[in-house]
Amino acid sequence: MNDLEISTKLNYHVSVDCVVFGFEFGHLNALILERTMYFKEQKYIDFKLPGDLVRKDEDLDTAAARVLRELTGLENIYLKQFAAIGTPDRLTRQERDMEWLRQIGHPEEVVVTVAYYALINIDQDRINRFQLQEGARWIPVSLIGELAFDHNLILNDALETLRNELRFNPIGFELLPSKFTLSQLQKLYEVIMGIELDKRNFRKKVANMPYVVPMNEKEKGVAHKPAQYYTFSKKIYNKTRKSTFDIIV
Repeated sequence: MNDLEISTKLNYHVSVDCVVFGFEFGHLNALILERTMYFKEQKYIDFKLPGDLVRKDEDLDTAAARVLRELTGLENIYLKQFAAIGTPDRLTRQERDMEWLRQIGHPEEVVVTVAYYALINIDQDRINRFQLQEGARWIPVSLIGELAFDHNLILNDALETLRNELRFNPIGFELLPSKFTLSQLQKLYEVIMGIELDKRNFRKKVANMPYVVPMNEKEKGVAHKPAQYYTFSKKIYNKTRKSTFDIIV
C-alpha cells in the first residue's frame, strides 16, 4: 500500500497513542520516538510517544496493536486502553507542533486520541528479537523531558494507571522474564510504586501466592549466593485468585 492509498484510509479525527513500558536493570523505561523537523530554518529534534491516526478499516485496539507491531516487530503485547483525550487545542499549543503537522501534511483539526499502555519484558532473549523502529529508544521514565503535544500528560496518566493496576492485578509479571528471582520481583514493585518494601514481609506475602511457582533452577555466574528462580503461572492464578490482589499491603 503506497502513501496515497494509506492517506485516503485515515480518519483524521481519531488517533491512538501508546505508552510502552519496559523494566530493565532496575529502571522503568518507556519507548520514545525521535521527531526530526525544520523549525524557524533550523533542524530541530525532540521526542514523542508512538502513535498514529486510526485507519477507516480498523478498530481502536487493532490500530494500537499495529502501532506496536510496527514499532517493535512483536505480536501479542500486553495492551490496555486507559484514556481518551479530546482537548480542542491539544495538537496546536506549541508553535513547533503546528509546524511539524504542516510538514507531514496533517490537517490542523481537532484529533481525539485514545491512549493505551503496553507492557514488554525486555530480557535479553526478547531484546534479540526486537526490530525497533528507526528513531525509537528506551529511556528511563524519570529522565524523560518535554515531549511533543500533550504527551507528557498522557505519559503521567499511564504511569498513574499502571501503579493502580499493579496493586490489584498481577500485570507486573508482564514486565519480568519468564523466570525471575524474588529480588527482581520486589525491585520491580519498588521502582514502579516509588516505595521501599520490607524484604521479609514481601517474601512472606509472595509465599502465600500459589501462582508464583519456585523452579528447580538457580542463578549462575553471580558473585553472591545464587538465588532461586520463580515463574508466574497464569493458569494457577485464574484457578485460585480471590476478589482482590494486592502484593504491596
